[in-house]
Amino acid sequence: MIKMILHGCNGRMGQVVAAAAAADPEIEIAAGVDRYPGIKENPFPVYDDISKVTEQADVILDFSAPSALPGLLEHAEKTSTPLVIATTGLSPQDLEEIRSKSKTTAIFQAANMSIGINLMYELVKKAAAVLGGQFDIEIIEKHHNQKADAPSGTAYSLADAINEVFTGSRQYVYGRHSKTAKRTKDEIGIHAVRGGTIAGEHSVIFAGPDEILEIKHTANSRNIFALGALTAVKFMAGKKAGLYSMKDALQSVLAIE
Repeated sequence: MIKMILHGCNGRMGQVVAAAAAADPEIEIAAGVDRYPGIKENPFPVYDDISKVTEQADVILDFSAPSALPGLLEHAEKTSTPLVIATTGLSPQDLEEIRSKSKTTAIFQAANMSIGINLMYELVKKAAAVLGGQFDIEIIEKHHNQKADAPSGTAYSLADAINEVFTGSRQYVYGRHSKTAKRTKDEIGIHAVRGGTIAGEHSVIFAGPDEILEIKHTANSRNIFALGALTAVKFMAGKKAGLYSMKDALQSVLAIE
Protein backbone atom coordinates (compact mmCIF):
# COMPACT_ATOMS: atom_id res chain seq x y z
CA MET A 1 0.00 0.00 0.00
CA ILE A 2 1.38 3.39 -1.05
CA LYS A 3 0.57 6.20 1.37
CA MET A 4 0.08 9.59 -0.25
CA ILE A 5 -0.28 13.22 0.84
CA LEU A 6 -2.72 14.97 -1.50
CA HIS A 7 -1.84 18.65 -1.76
CA GLY A 8 -4.79 20.71 -3.04
CA CYS A 9 -7.26 18.05 -1.93
CA ASN A 10 -10.35 20.28 -1.91
CA GLY A 11 -9.88 21.70 -5.41
CA ARG A 12 -11.68 20.38 -8.49
CA MET A 13 -8.83 18.06 -9.45
CA GLY A 14 -8.07 17.21 -5.84
CA GLN A 15 -11.55 15.82 -5.32
CA VAL A 16 -11.38 13.79 -8.53
CA VAL A 17 -8.02 12.37 -7.43
CA ALA A 18 -9.39 11.57 -3.97
CA ALA A 19 -12.26 9.59 -5.52
CA ALA A 20 -9.91 7.73 -7.85
CA ALA A 21 -7.54 6.93 -4.98
CA ALA A 22 -10.42 5.61 -2.85
CA ALA A 23 -11.17 3.11 -5.63
CA ASP A 24 -7.52 2.05 -6.00
CA PRO A 25 -6.48 -0.77 -3.63
CA GLU A 26 -2.80 0.15 -4.00
CA ILE A 27 -3.11 3.74 -2.71
CA GLU A 28 -4.16 5.27 0.60
CA ILE A 29 -4.41 9.01 1.23
CA ALA A 30 -2.66 9.56 4.56
CA ALA A 31 -3.43 13.30 4.72
CA GLY A 32 -4.60 16.21 2.63
CA VAL A 33 -3.52 19.83 2.39
CA ASP A 34 -5.67 22.73 1.23
CA ARG A 35 -5.87 26.48 1.79
CA TYR A 36 -9.49 25.94 2.85
CA PRO A 37 -9.37 22.71 4.85
CA GLY A 38 -12.95 22.78 6.13
CA ILE A 39 -14.94 23.34 2.92
CA LYS A 40 -15.16 19.61 2.05
CA GLU A 41 -15.69 16.46 4.06
CA ASN A 42 -12.80 14.04 3.56
CA PRO A 43 -12.07 10.62 5.08
CA PHE A 44 -8.53 11.76 5.95
CA PRO A 45 -7.09 14.63 8.03
CA VAL A 46 -6.67 17.92 6.14
CA TYR A 47 -4.24 20.73 7.01
CA ASP A 48 -3.99 24.28 5.73
CA ASP A 49 -0.21 24.04 5.23
CA ILE A 50 2.01 21.09 4.37
CA SER A 51 4.45 22.02 7.12
CA LYS A 52 1.75 20.99 9.65
CA VAL A 53 1.38 17.45 8.31
CA THR A 54 2.58 14.84 10.80
CA GLU A 55 1.49 11.70 8.94
CA GLN A 56 4.15 9.64 7.18
CA ALA A 57 3.78 9.18 3.44
CA ASP A 58 5.57 7.52 0.52
CA VAL A 59 4.71 10.21 -2.05
CA ILE A 60 3.30 13.76 -2.16
CA LEU A 61 0.93 14.55 -5.04
CA ASP A 62 0.35 18.24 -5.81
CA PHE A 63 -2.69 19.58 -7.67
CA SER A 64 -2.76 23.14 -6.30
CA ALA A 65 -1.19 26.41 -7.47
CA PRO A 66 2.31 27.59 -8.44
CA SER A 67 2.46 29.81 -5.34
CA ALA A 68 2.60 26.66 -3.19
CA LEU A 69 5.74 25.33 -4.88
CA PRO A 70 8.40 26.69 -2.45
CA GLY A 71 6.74 25.10 0.57
CA LEU A 72 6.23 21.81 -1.25
CA LEU A 73 9.85 21.59 -2.33
CA GLU A 74 11.05 22.44 1.16
CA HIS A 75 8.84 19.79 2.80
CA ALA A 76 9.73 17.11 0.24
CA GLU A 77 13.44 17.76 0.75
CA LYS A 78 13.16 17.93 4.55
CA THR A 79 11.21 14.66 4.81
CA SER A 80 12.92 12.88 1.88
CA THR A 81 9.52 12.25 0.32
CA PRO A 82 9.20 11.88 -3.48
CA LEU A 83 7.07 14.67 -4.95
CA VAL A 84 4.71 14.51 -7.95
CA ILE A 85 3.92 17.98 -9.30
CA ALA A 86 0.77 18.04 -11.44
CA THR A 87 0.08 21.76 -11.00
CA THR A 88 0.05 23.79 -14.22
CA GLY A 89 1.00 27.39 -14.94
CA LEU A 90 4.56 27.06 -13.61
CA SER A 91 6.95 29.81 -14.66
CA PRO A 92 10.43 29.25 -16.16
CA GLN A 93 11.81 30.23 -12.74
CA ASP A 94 9.60 27.59 -11.07
CA LEU A 95 10.85 24.94 -13.48
CA GLU A 96 14.45 25.92 -12.83
CA GLU A 97 13.87 25.63 -9.07
CA ILE A 98 12.39 22.16 -9.61
CA ARG A 99 15.45 21.11 -11.63
CA SER A 100 17.72 22.43 -8.90
CA LYS A 101 15.88 20.66 -6.07
CA SER A 102 15.78 17.39 -8.02
CA LYS A 103 19.50 17.03 -7.31
CA THR A 104 18.61 16.16 -3.71
CA THR A 105 14.93 15.15 -3.98
CA ALA A 106 12.96 12.74 -6.17
CA ILE A 107 10.62 14.98 -8.22
CA PHE A 108 8.16 14.08 -10.96
CA GLN A 109 6.85 17.00 -13.01
CA ALA A 110 4.50 16.92 -15.97
CA ALA A 111 2.43 19.63 -17.66
CA ASN A 112 -0.29 17.06 -18.34
CA MET A 113 -0.98 13.74 -16.62
CA SER A 114 -2.98 12.22 -19.49
CA ILE A 115 -1.49 9.10 -21.08
CA GLY A 116 -2.88 10.18 -24.46
CA ILE A 117 -1.28 13.61 -24.30
CA ASN A 118 2.08 12.11 -23.44
CA LEU A 119 1.83 9.86 -26.49
CA MET A 120 0.85 12.96 -28.49
CA TYR A 121 4.20 14.58 -27.60
CA GLU A 122 5.96 11.75 -29.44
CA LEU A 123 3.57 11.86 -32.42
CA VAL A 124 4.01 15.60 -33.03
CA LYS A 125 7.79 15.25 -32.86
CA LYS A 126 7.69 12.56 -35.54
CA ALA A 127 5.34 14.65 -37.69
CA ALA A 128 7.56 17.73 -37.30
CA ALA A 129 10.62 15.74 -38.34
CA VAL A 130 8.90 14.64 -41.55
CA LEU A 131 6.76 17.69 -42.41
CA GLY A 132 8.25 20.64 -40.55
CA GLY A 133 10.35 21.99 -43.37
CA GLN A 134 7.37 22.33 -45.73
CA PHE A 135 4.38 22.70 -43.37
CA ASP A 136 3.28 25.56 -41.11
CA ILE A 137 2.61 24.50 -37.51
CA GLU A 138 -0.17 25.90 -35.29
CA ILE A 139 -1.32 24.77 -31.83
CA ILE A 140 -4.85 25.40 -30.54
CA GLU A 141 -5.87 24.57 -26.96
CA LYS A 142 -9.32 24.80 -25.37
CA HIS A 143 -10.22 24.74 -21.67
CA HIS A 144 -13.03 25.64 -19.26
CA ASN A 145 -13.70 29.24 -18.30
CA GLN A 146 -12.19 28.83 -14.82
CA LYS A 147 -8.67 28.01 -16.02
CA ALA A 148 -6.38 30.87 -15.05
CA ASP A 149 -3.25 30.29 -17.13
CA ALA A 150 -3.17 30.69 -20.90
CA PRO A 151 -1.81 29.22 -23.04
CA SER A 152 -1.90 25.94 -21.15
CA GLY A 153 1.23 24.24 -19.91
CA THR A 154 0.42 21.39 -22.26
CA ALA A 155 0.37 23.75 -25.26
CA TYR A 156 3.82 24.97 -24.27
CA SER A 157 5.03 21.39 -23.87
CA LEU A 158 3.72 20.45 -27.32
CA ALA A 159 5.49 23.48 -28.80
CA ASP A 160 8.70 22.60 -26.95
CA ALA A 161 8.50 18.98 -28.18
CA ILE A 162 8.17 20.21 -31.76
CA ASN A 163 10.92 22.79 -31.30
CA GLU A 164 13.31 20.06 -30.16
CA VAL A 165 13.19 18.78 -33.73
CA PHE A 166 14.29 22.21 -34.96
CA THR A 167 16.95 22.60 -32.25
CA GLY A 168 15.05 25.50 -30.71
CA SER A 169 15.00 27.66 -33.84
CA ARG A 170 11.23 28.15 -34.08
CA GLN A 171 9.63 31.26 -32.55
CA TYR A 172 6.37 31.10 -30.58
CA VAL A 173 3.63 33.49 -31.72
CA TYR A 174 0.65 33.93 -29.41
CA GLY A 175 -2.45 34.82 -31.42
CA ARG A 176 -2.36 37.12 -34.44
CA HIS A 177 -4.28 40.18 -33.28
CA SER A 178 -2.85 43.46 -34.65
CA LYS A 179 -0.23 41.63 -36.75
CA THR A 180 0.14 42.99 -40.28
CA ALA A 181 3.12 40.97 -41.53
CA LYS A 182 2.76 37.63 -43.29
CA ARG A 183 3.43 34.45 -41.38
CA THR A 184 7.07 33.33 -41.48
CA LYS A 185 8.34 29.77 -41.74
CA ASP A 186 10.07 29.88 -38.36
CA GLU A 187 6.83 30.40 -36.38
CA ILE A 188 4.81 28.06 -34.19
CA GLY A 189 1.44 29.67 -33.55
CA ILE A 190 -0.14 29.05 -30.12
CA HIS A 191 -3.79 29.95 -29.49
CA ALA A 192 -5.98 29.62 -26.37
CA VAL A 193 -9.77 29.27 -26.09
CA ARG A 194 -11.60 29.56 -22.75
CA GLY A 195 -15.27 28.69 -22.32
CA GLY A 196 -17.87 26.56 -20.61
CA THR A 197 -16.78 23.35 -18.96
CA ILE A 198 -14.28 22.08 -21.56
CA ALA A 199 -12.05 19.61 -19.71
CA GLY A 200 -9.25 20.04 -22.21
CA GLU A 201 -8.60 19.86 -25.94
CA HIS A 202 -5.29 20.24 -27.79
CA SER A 203 -4.77 20.26 -31.53
CA VAL A 204 -1.54 20.56 -33.50
CA ILE A 205 -2.11 21.53 -37.12
CA PHE A 206 0.49 20.89 -39.82
CA ALA A 207 -0.68 22.95 -42.81
CA GLY A 208 1.15 22.35 -46.06
CA PRO A 209 0.62 22.78 -49.79
CA ASP A 210 -2.90 21.48 -50.49
CA GLU A 211 -3.06 19.22 -47.42
CA ILE A 212 -3.47 19.44 -43.65
CA LEU A 213 -2.52 16.97 -40.94
CA GLU A 214 -4.13 17.55 -37.53
CA ILE A 215 -3.13 15.63 -34.40
CA LYS A 216 -5.75 16.13 -31.70
CA HIS A 217 -6.41 15.03 -28.14
CA THR A 218 -9.70 15.57 -26.30
CA ALA A 219 -10.22 15.05 -22.58
CA ASN A 220 -13.85 14.18 -21.87
CA SER A 221 -13.42 14.39 -18.10
CA ARG A 222 -10.85 15.21 -15.44
CA ASN A 223 -10.73 11.56 -14.45
CA ILE A 224 -8.04 10.82 -17.05
CA PHE A 225 -5.70 13.28 -15.31
CA ALA A 226 -6.40 11.68 -11.94
CA LEU A 227 -5.64 8.17 -13.23
CA GLY A 228 -2.44 9.42 -14.86
CA ALA A 229 -1.41 11.15 -11.63
CA LEU A 230 -1.92 7.95 -9.64
CA THR A 231 0.22 6.12 -12.20
CA ALA A 232 2.93 8.69 -11.47
CA VAL A 233 2.49 8.23 -7.71
CA LYS A 234 3.00 4.48 -8.00
CA PHE A 235 6.05 5.02 -10.20
CA MET A 236 7.63 7.49 -7.77
CA ALA A 237 7.28 5.44 -4.58
CA GLY A 238 10.79 4.65 -3.40
CA LYS A 239 12.56 6.61 -6.15
CA LYS A 240 15.96 8.19 -5.56
CA ALA A 241 16.73 11.88 -6.14
CA GLY A 242 16.29 12.99 -9.72
CA LEU A 243 13.87 14.65 -12.12
CA TYR A 244 11.30 12.30 -13.65
CA SER A 245 8.57 12.71 -16.26
CA MET A 246 5.50 10.89 -17.53
CA LYS A 247 7.68 9.51 -20.31
CA ASP A 248 9.70 7.71 -17.63
CA ALA A 249 6.56 6.34 -15.95
CA LEU A 250 4.98 5.15 -19.18
CA GLN A 251 8.11 4.01 -21.01
CA SER A 252 7.09 0.38 -21.20
CA VAL A 253 3.44 1.20 -21.95
CA LEU A 254 4.20 3.58 -24.83
CA ALA A 255 7.30 1.72 -26.09
CA ILE A 256 9.25 4.99 -26.16
CA GLU A 257 12.99 4.64 -26.51
